[in-house]
This record gives sequence, C-alpha cells and structure tokens, in this order.
Amino acid sequence: MARSNIEWTEVTWNPTTGCTKISDGCVFCYAQPLSLRLKAMGLEKYRNGFKLTVHPDELKRPYTWKGSKIVFVNSMSDLFHHEVPDNFIKQVFRIMNDTPQHNYQLLTKRAERLTKIADQLIWSENIWMGVSVENEKVIKRIEHLTNTPAAIKFISFEPLIGPVLSLEDYINELDWVIVGGESGTGARPIEKHWIDSIKKVCHDYNTPFFFKQWGRKKFNINNDDPTMNTSHPFHAKGGCQLDGKIYREMPVIEF
Repeated sequence: MARSNIEWTEVTWNPTTGCTKISDGCVFCYAQPLSLRLKAMGLEKYRNGFKLTVHPDELKRPYTWKGSKIVFVNSMSDLFHHEVPDNFIKQVFRIMNDTPQHNYQLLTKRAERLTKIADQLIWSENIWMGVSVENEKVIKRIEHLTNTPAAIKFISFEPLIGPVLSLEDYINELDWVIVGGESGTGARPIEKHWIDSIKKVCHDYNTPFFFKQWGRKKFNINNDDPTMNTSHPFHAKGGCQLDGKIYREMPVIEF
C-alpha cells in the first residue's frame, strides 16, 4: 500500500505492474516513465520496468491494513490486460471480496476483456469498476462497463483530449464521473466546453461529478484560479476550479 496523491483515492495497491499502450489516451502514460525510474532506483518490484508483471506476493497485503480505506487498484497497470491470467484476476477479486472494510477502485481501458470475464468474478459491493475514456472514439468502453454487475460504475475522462458526445446515452447506468486534463511534458490541451458538456449531463441526472485538474496552467482559462497554488488545500495540476467552484463529488459509500 502506498499513500496516493491522486485526488479521488486514498491509497494504491499494485498486484500487477506494467502495461502496453492501446489508444490515444495512453500516449503520455505517467506510469511508464515512473516504472523505469523505480527500476533505475533498484526497486525489486519494478525490475522489469514497464513490462507487464504479476506480483503474487502482493495479494495478501490488504489483510494487513488497519481501518477502512479507499484503494485504487493497479495505479501502475491494468488488471484486465491480456497478459494477466484469468486466475490471477480472480485471486485479486477474492481478496477484495474478503476485505469488505475497504472500497476498491479499478480502472481499465480493456473493457472488452472486462465484459468477457465479468460473470466469472464475485462483485461484492465494495468494488467500484471504471473505464478510462479519453474521447468519443472510445465511448463504447462505457457500454461494456454497463454490462457488468459492479455496484459502483464510474468513468474517468482523463486525460480528456476530445469532446464526448454520447454520455447521455449511458448516464443512467453510471454512479460517478471523473474529468481531468493531461499533465506533463507534451500534454495535449483540454477545452472548457468539453468539461462543461460532461458536467451538465452529470448534474441533469444527479450523477456525482469530480473535476480533478486542468493538467497544465496554460490550459486553465482562469489565470487567477487559487488552486494552482501548491499551498491551496485543493491544489491540483493546473488548478481545478470551474467557474469559481471546486467539484469533488463522490459516490455515497458506507463502511
């Protein structure tokens, strides 16, 4: 377990590491250079760099955590990558089923595989399942997500690099929506009207909306956004205000 700087979670748990790029949203993946840096630092877990690696020794780690936590599973990988064995995915789910005091957040871009294996998994209520959607081109990932029995279904529109036109077709099946701009060297801009369109659909249907960040200061249309300041309690990369407000809505959860 590692404390996380990701605004919508508390800690991360990586029973797998490494991945491969499959769509436009992967171009500037943060996990790839971080994996290589951790390998260079000599961390055994990242001995293979960004090559997909399963870590059976990580499976029982949630049993050691005290209290209740919100856990992002595989911040450095994708559990539904084709190189992760079905049996290993089932083992990860069994651990999550067996630790109901924690809420687990999973994100995948491999929505088709998610659908194929979903009926072989036990979907306890503490498992939040999400898909990453960077633009309208991959909107069908949401359709695959809605065909799972997950208690909490969510979308991460991050990095949002293009407009999303069809969200209203799926919103009744969703419990949470996250939006964020791309950050780092080479980051592609996010447009405010893309964000506003998603926010409007969420608010029209009473779906929690979480605006994570603009990504880069130059993308933020408000040069006076106080959340760009690192001393601000809601600081985010590039700031996170929209029309003077901070949107960090979450699904209602019970421990």
